[in-house]
Amino acid sequence: MKVAVLSGKGGAGKTCISVNLAALADQGIYIDCDVEEPNGRLFLKPEIKEQLEVYKSLPEFDAGKCNGCRECVDFCRFNALIYIKEKPKVFDEVCHSCGGCMLVCPSKAITERNRAIGMVEIGTAGTTKVVTGILNTGEASGVPVIKKALELGDESNRFIVIDCPPGSACSVTESITDADYCIIVAEPTAFGFHNFQMVHRLTKLLHKPSGVVINKVEELYQPLEKYCKEENLEILSRIPYSKEAAKRISEGKLLIHTDDVFQEAMMQVLRKIGGDRQ
Repeated sequence: MKVAVLSGKGGAGKTCISVNLAALADQGIYIDCDVEEPNGRLFLKPEIKEQLEVYKSLPEFDAGKCNGCRECVDFCRFNALIYIKEKPKVFDEVCHSCGGCMLVCPSKAITERNRAIGMVEIGTAGTTKVVTGILNTGEASGVPVIKKALELGDESNRFIVIDCPPGSACSVTESITDADYCIIVAEPTAFGFHNFQMVHRLTKLLHKPSGVVINKVEELYQPLEKYCKEENLEILSRIPYSKEAAKRISEGKLLIHTDDVFQEAMMQVLRKIGGDRQ
């Protein structure tokens, strides 16, 4: 089973929920797809077994073969190519590495070159497999790194937790495409509720079954409670706000080992989504 954990904003508790679920599940796999800030490893502290570089394919032009027809420029729907001063130019940041320009070039003037944009670390923390995508600083898109991390962490007979990037951008869509279930971590505040709704709209668009974990609860936030009821969204757990829990998180500790209330909340979530220990 693949479970994607999302949140509309940073700081809602998405990674905290993800790492603790993966560690609590029997033979779990944790995949960190928050590749710009992958911090799940700070809690799981895996022993790294392997590091694999991730590359992005970019078009490269042979000036001697290029006849200036601009077929490649017209084809590129992402506007990653222009023809200027009698030669083509590539905007690496917006190129999606589809290879279409190479296919439509009538003079076969285009080949592909690889440029490293990040890496994937694979390790173990007890019985938990930990796969961490890491995007190089300054790169515009982490999608290729996310794809590689998901590929390397895919084992059909194990319970997989995907720690998604915050928000609802392309990187989030890529992270949840093959997920069987989505857990949306929500903050019971006006700002948190607004961002939560955006993420829920994405999961609905992709027809993903979803449930909600409301984190840092001091009192019920009625607009969120009403929305979940109207949308038939199951509230998997309400986790109370705790200064002691926040302190343990800041120290990089797993709450399932130090907080009985939190551990029971995570067991409840696993039971409800079908990922509890056999």
